[in-house]
Amino acid sequence: MEITDQTILLALIFGLLGVCVVTRALDVGGLAAATIIGCIIGFMGHWTWLALLIFFLLSASIATRWKYAEKNSMGFAEANEGSRGWRNVLANGGAPAIAVLIHEINGASGWGALAISSSVAVALSDTLASEIGVMDSRTRSIITLKSVPTGSNGGMSPLGMFGSVMGASMVAVAAIGLMAEHLPADLFETTAIIATIGWIGCQLDSVLGELMENRGLLGKHSVNFLATSFGALAGWAAYVTIF
Repeated sequence: MEITDQTILLALIFGLLGVCVVTRALDVGGLAAATIIGCIIGFMGHWTWLALLIFFLLSASIATRWKYAEKNSMGFAEANEGSRGWRNVLANGGAPAIAVLIHEINGASGWGALAISSSVAVALSDTLASEIGVMDSRTRSIITLKSVPTGSNGGMSPLGMFGSVMGASMVAVAAIGLMAEHLPADLFETTAIIATIGWIGCQLDSVLGELMENRGLLGKHSVNFLATSFGALAGWAAYVTIF
């Protein structure tokens, strides 16, 4: 890594911490977890990879605070005024960090950027689906398609589906803008792959939520981690089979 890259990386890490403190996007535990994950992704990957994770964090924070008072009155708002803890950070950032570690151990074989982008796409797709979808009462089970209460695990709504598509697409476009030199050359196809994996991963999260979380077999953060891990694996598989 060149000195200029190290300087940018350190500036991003300190900038991330500063923004999180000012906006209260993360609590103390969340800040510690974000710092560790940020260092792994930045130093073992590239600063642009970390920049994509920061893009997710800021986008998720904005979505969380969108109509927060209204969501809070309905009982659907994140606790602690939207400040997220270490469990949430690991649930959404743990899979990208593990992907970077494996990518580095395997000799940086080229699939890392696509795997991370796909994993982050799942995370933002799910976040926007949840934060936007709770404002839509037209909620149905993703498995049975029967009407279920708003905010139910495994519930989907037209507005939530729009949020999931938007979240996955936002990460896909941001990844191309930040990480083009690390991604496969066919950027249009790469964008479509990232967005598609992100959306599918969000639906997987809903399925796991209804089948596993509702039965007490998994917690919310475990479901999120499995969904983002799917994103990383699907990104790797896409790189190996398509590119």
